[in-house]
Amino acid sequence: MQLGIIGLGRMGGNIARRLMLKGHTTVVYDRNAAFVENLSQEGATGVADLPALVAGLEKPRAVWVMLPAGAPTEDTINALSALLEPGDVIIDGGNTYYKDDIRRAQALSEKGLSYIDVGTSGGVWGLERGYCMMIGGDADVVRRLDPLFASLAPGMGDIPRTRDRKSDDDRAERGYIHAGPAGAGHFVKMIHNGIEYGMMQAFAEGFDILKTKSSESLPPEQRFDLNVADIAEVWRRGSVVSSWLLDLTADALASDPKLDGFSGEVADSGEGRWTIEAAIEQAVPVPVLSSSLFARFRSRQQATYGDKMLSAMRFGFGGHVETPKK
Repeated sequence: MQLGIIGLGRMGGNIARRLMLKGHTTVVYDRNAAFVENLSQEGATGVADLPALVAGLEKPRAVWVMLPAGAPTEDTINALSALLEPGDVIIDGGNTYYKDDIRRAQALSEKGLSYIDVGTSGGVWGLERGYCMMIGGDADVVRRLDPLFASLAPGMGDIPRTRDRKSDDDRAERGYIHAGPAGAGHFVKMIHNGIEYGMMQAFAEGFDILKTKSSESLPPEQRFDLNVADIAEVWRRGSVVSSWLLDLTADALASDPKLDGFSGEVADSGEGRWTIEAAIEQAVPVPVLSSSLFARFRSRQQATYGDKMLSAMRFGFGGHVETPKK
């Protein structure tokens, strides 16, 4: 299939590369001309603006927008909607707030355009590992685009199948789902990221306790000088807390045991806040998730070793840079 891609940063560029490796064709655009040129040399059709991107796509067109949530995505979709024709599809693969998806889908449908929201997880590793995708929008449109989603997804891989699972739809096992109507994909991804906050915070706090066990505030016989890099490594192998986040933790500690390369002033990209808002609207208690969000706020006032651990994990999966201030 053919796909237009707007935004060739940490994830958008690799989405194009993975699709081309799977035999699809791409027409790509980014304000950074160097990104466009690099992908052109790898087989993509690079263009200089949105009209050229639309002109380079066969009907019915499909355009994937991979830009930061908010104005960059909103402005781009508005511009696209004036260029595309009935039957074309706009796909938002960023971290958009799900209520914006619902509004956009309704507005675009009045122009005969389809809107698909794709919560996309995989970060900077997606080219190699594939992307876990949570998709919202019209089921028939999602089905038509399935070859693209199937190529981007991780596939079955070597993960054991879930015992007693029964389903006529194997897409979840291959790493992507049609979650529901417009907004459902980004809503599921939003909760995914909220859970991620809590898991990361648990690792960060645990390793902070391990690291400070040698504190002079403890009686001498209770002080342990623990090798946290070894602890992360042994937990990766057979422990019930083994995970990709722990793998990234072990990587960071192996190369920088004191995590001096990180400020520990941990940013939040919005999904955590939106998750807490949804919990309030639905009257669902979320003490762990809310505490993990507030811990990030606190880290910007007084960072700990655990906060540096959070920064290291964010860099590991998403390339987010939170380096020490000079």
